[in-house]
Amino acid sequence: MSAESTDTKFIVPVKGVEKSIKLDEKAKSELQAIGMMDEKGKLKLKGVSPKMLKRMKLEAVDCPVFKKELGFVQCYVCSNFHSRVMGKVYCKGEPLS
Repeated sequence: MSAESTDTKFIVPVKGVEKSIKLDEKAKSELQAIGMMDEKGKLKLKGVSPKMLKRMKLEAVDCPVFKKELGFVQCYVCSNFHSRVMGKVYCKGEPLS
């Protein structure tokens, strides 16, 4: 799959981190609004096992949209997330409101 064949603007490598990167308050409120996080702050991603979620929390990306390092979980639930293939995230790169 090539970046030109989709609406992908950036291909960002996923990297491991020692300690999970916390979600910011805006991301938490968005996750709660769409039902992917309960009131206590526990993530409930559909189709993602607890073991996989634990691994995702120890991964990060250098986000081209936010221009900073974000935890992979925040990247995964972003509207710009297209797919992840072989340790690379395909990002649409559109500005977020």
